Amino acid sequence: MSILDEERSDSMAKETLEILTESMFYVLMALLKQPKCGTELAQFVLEKTKKRVEIGPGTLYTILSKFEQSEYIEEIAVEGRKRTYQIMDIGKKAYVKEKSRLYQMLDDAAAEEMS
Repeated sequence: MSILDEERSDSMAKETLEILTESMFYVLMALLKQPKCGTELAQFVLEKTKKRVEIGPGTLYTILSKFEQSEYIEEIAVEGRKRTYQIMDIGKKAYVKEKSRLYQMLDDAAAEEMS
């Protein structure tokens, strides 16, 4: 892989995180107050969404991998197969940015309905 290919790969990875999926958004939300392991993250999302969003292990670990590569989160502990993650400043900023984007969408929808 050339340096140019690596740069493209890095920028493509960052582009995919410009807009977070619903599952990604909830994973970051789950980490805002305290570090969690994968099982705790999945349980948080299930409870927070009243079972509307369920993240399977494959999806969860894909999200965690992308977030680690983008430095949104970091692994802080490993006990056997249990890995614990915490959110980083850049992850908090991404969460706030996405929350603002979602609020703007709702404002746009409300304004459209009023016109």
